[in-house]
Amino acid sequence: MIKTQRLLKVPQDVKLRSLLRKEAALFVAREKIRPPVGFVRLQNLAAVLLRHLGMDDEYLDFTIVLCGNEIWRDVVAATPFDRRLLLLPQCLKNTQTCQADMDSLGLICAGCKACPIDSVLTKAEALGYTTLVAEGTTVAVGLVEEGAIDAVIGVSCMPVLQRSFEPVSRAAVPVMGLPLLFNGCENTNLDYGWLFEEMHLLKQNAAIQPLSVSLLKDQVQDYFTEFTLQDFFCAGNETEKLAKRMLMAGGQRIRPLLTVLAYRSYAREVREDLQAALAMIIECFHKASLIHDDLEDDDDYRYNQETLHKTHGIPVAVNVGDYLVGKGYRLLASLPVDPVALAESLRVVSSSHLNLATGQGADLMLNGQSQAPSVDELLQIFIQKTGEAVKVALLLGAINGGAEPAELRILETFADWFGIAYQIRDDLNEFRDDHQPGHTRHFPFLMALLNEKLAENEGYRLQEMAKLSSNELRRLMSDEKVDVHADAFLKLYVDKCYRELDRLQNLKLKLSLYGLMGKIF
Repeated sequence: MIKTQRLLKVPQDVKLRSLLRKEAALFVAREKIRPPVGFVRLQNLAAVLLRHLGMDDEYLDFTIVLCGNEIWRDVVAATPFDRRLLLLPQCLKNTQTCQADMDSLGLICAGCKACPIDSVLTKAEALGYTTLVAEGTTVAVGLVEEGAIDAVIGVSCMPVLQRSFEPVSRAAVPVMGLPLLFNGCENTNLDYGWLFEEMHLLKQNAAIQPLSVSLLKDQVQDYFTEFTLQDFFCAGNETEKLAKRMLMAGGQRIRPLLTVLAYRSYAREVREDLQAALAMIIECFHKASLIHDDLEDDDDYRYNQETLHKTHGIPVAVNVGDYLVGKGYRLLASLPVDPVALAESLRVVSSSHLNLATGQGADLMLNGQSQAPSVDELLQIFIQKTGEAVKVALLLGAINGGAEPAELRILETFADWFGIAYQIRDDLNEFRDDHQPGHTRHFPFLMALLNEKLAENEGYRLQEMAKLSSNELRRLMSDEKVDVHADAFLKLYVDKCYRELDRLQNLKLKLSLYGLMGKIF
């Protein structure tokens, strides 16, 4: 929990500010700290630095900001000006003479020269910055998530900067914060020399320049249009037409996006044709698995449309799924890469198919049993199904980008924990959605937790649960606080995901996956 009771002060003496900035830069460089870093660790780092300087905690929060800036400095410096946002607070305006209008985003400067805002905006826009005069960080984080910008230089009062640490860190937004010289809601002031120095910061480094996840997501979506698919599907027979239709069907394209992110993060030279082929391979396998899953679960709808076996019959659906599997392997075998990467790609994809089939088989067997699966059995199924799908997507991209074996092992473990966390989160969302009560089979993890809890109560027969309706079971889960127990499991595995990401040496992929985790969890 971030403490807000402290006196959030900024040194008024420019020499003291400069000294603390210099010492923070030396300290972070010496400690070799890589972003992102949470508030608690930043606080500890700042306290150590102040003790080293023989200073008390009067400027602890100011030093926290400086350490955070230095940790992000190289990433922000590697971000082109036209991919940055300059965020200014409205309280810099002259409230007596300001002629600016306001819209839903913030202040629209009128250029009246009554305050420094117009001068700062003019300089920033000349460099290529996107600019915004608004309060808080919500809009800035949103612009990063939308793909409009990749890094932020933000000016604000100390309380707002302090409150922004957690959401900015969770979203892995590369940011440098400059505090106003004193807190207040109007006619405040800023060290403009410091601001202009940071605005001009530029040091190209392709290895750490942030990837725009949202822009890449749009690019991946474009791979699955009628026009683009012609490059991969040109036979024109009915089976292929149905396969193309399935590839064009909805979905977030998370798996091919993960493949593209991993490939671009590791590749020294990005080849667009190879990137498109990798995304297509993963989506072929994914859509084939969905067709077969819908058959095995006898689902009527997918993406708000009738499933293929409902519209064309079971034999056709099985055949189209098989066709997509074959197409994926054919594209994989034709990848224009060296034999070592190709062999490793084939090994990873084929192993993934075996693991996915094993997990799906275990799931089907458990569904056919009268006794509900245990928590451990479900966790293993989550790894083999959801985790495996994430794993093969990341590994295929990383292998063909040239990732080292140590990095691949980290991604494998991350995918396992991600698969568990994702499924637990889905169960909790289903359970807590009052508008869609659903059947208890929609949140099997909570059912497994309930079974284990009731098994400890000798006065309750598990067989009696079979007689309860879905609504009665949901009430029982609420009474037993099963969802609270599931929350603890979710936090455990989300934390495991972050610990694995912190081990990654590739900063581009680390930050991209941090951002993805922040949006999902």
